[in-house]
Amino acid sequence: MTTAAIAAIAYGALSIVGGIIGFVQAGSKVSLISGLISGILLIAGALLIGQGNTAGFFLSLIVTAGLIAVFAVRLAKTRKAMPAGLMIIAGIAALAVMLLGG
Repeated sequence: MTTAAIAAIAYGALSIVGGIIGFVQAGSKVSLISGLISGILLIAGALLIGQGNTAGFFLSLIVTAGLIAVFAVRLAKTRKAMPAGLMIIAGIAALAVMLLGG
């Protein structure tokens, strides 16, 4: 398994866990649904990467970049480091691994 696939799985798992936590703590169905969808897409992308499919790589990049953008806007609005700051930092790290690690 490539480092890009591992990064996508890790960020996908973080997204799923974050969505569940958002639902449990705040009752946010939007957090749950968006966390599950983005996490599943990232894990699916990782599985495609593992099969040598370049579409999985691009899917993972697009979802990760999208999440970074969403959480950057959220951080700018709320000024709260959690969860937006964590997801931005983890997203940038995952993106860097995907791009540099292949």
